[in-house]
Amino acid sequence: LVTMVDDIDESQKVSKRPDPVEMMGALSLKDKRREASNQVATLDGKTIANAGLASQEEGDLEGGDEEDEEEEEEEEESSEASASDEDSSWITWFCSLRGNEFFCQVEEDYIQDDFNLTGLRVVPYYDYALDMILDVEMPMEDELTEEQQEIVESAAEMLYGLIHARYIVTNRGMHAMYEKYRTASFGRCPNVFCQGQPVLPVGLSDLPRNYTVNVFCPRCHGLFFPKSTRQANIDGAYFGTTFPHLCLMAHPEIVPVKPSQQYIPRIYGFKIHQSSLYYRNREEENQRKMEGGSTASRQVTRKKRSTRGK
Repeated sequence: LVTMVDDIDESQKVSKRPDPVEMMGALSLKDKRREASNQVATLDGKTIANAGLASQEEGDLEGGDEEDEEEEEEEEESSEASASDEDSSWITWFCSLRGNEFFCQVEEDYIQDDFNLTGLRVVPYYDYALDMILDVEMPMEDELTEEQQEIVESAAEMLYGLIHARYIVTNRGMHAMYEKYRTASFGRCPNVFCQGQPVLPVGLSDLPRNYTVNVFCPRCHGLFFPKSTRQANIDGAYFGTTFPHLCLMAHPEIVPVKPSQQYIPRIYGFKIHQSSLYYRNREEENQRKMEGGSTASRQVTRKKRSTRGK
């Protein structure tokens, strides 16, 4: 019995031992599954990568198409601008520049009349500047260097400005500036009580390179700087000292009424007394001016008397 039991236990142990062939088959199946999963993963990665590359290529193509379209539009705009510049004259080009909104277009008939240009030969390179304004082609023999070309361009601007100052006091020039005044192209008065009154350009001197242009308010009769810095750098001689006042006299219907209100300085609601230092400095300056004017008039009368006595 004992020996039979031992034989049964040994047979069970032997049966419980795994078969090496079966183990190798199981391992091979596991390896195959892993390889299959790896292949699927690699395939998925390749497909994802391929899909990403395809989408990137599509995006690049779309972006390239958009860039090409933008470049074509820019080229069309530049070609149109160059074509318009070629078609337009120098006067229209100059008046259309940013900062030159105060200028009106002077008619070529007025510029071609030598009588209207009397006394303007002081401008350097006068003949070349006049040809540039009138779009006269320069002969090959008279070609200029770059420095000379820059000088001629600045001379053309000065010459046109001085011609402009004479043109705007004529009937046609005044009418062109009057249309600009109606649309407030010169700006509006910054005085609060003028209520946005349109202004007119004016110069403090008729000689160039002395003062920049100012704007004159016909309501409060005040002088102010233009709002734009580009316009503030324009020479005041290009508009002269006569234009705004002659324009208002020629068109009395546009002369506004003076503002009824006047600003009164107050401190905590009380008016400042006239005897305070706030007003004393102004009164002293006015007295000095009055005394200077009276002394000048006395000297003139003395000279007249002395000449009569002689």
